[in-house]
Amino acid sequence: MKIIVAGVKKEVAEGLTVQGLIEQEQVETPEYVTVSVNEEFIESGTFASHVLKDGDEVEFLYFMGGGAYGIYE
Repeated sequence: MKIIVAGVKKEVAEGLTVQGLIEQEQVETPEYVTVSVNEEFIESGTFASHVLKDGDEVEFLYFMGGGAYGIYE
């Protein structure tokens, strides 16, 4: 299936969870990352059970004093 991660189209396995994507993308300091799927924030406690769907748009964000930035910027 195809998803968009930080603006980049990627082919990923069916049934991939947010947690699996975090691991696959080797996200730095995953314990501090906030994830949005289709512009909706996903609760960190549901990363392992939230299954991504074909066409989903995923962003990884870190919130810091003064704002947030995407890890791919």
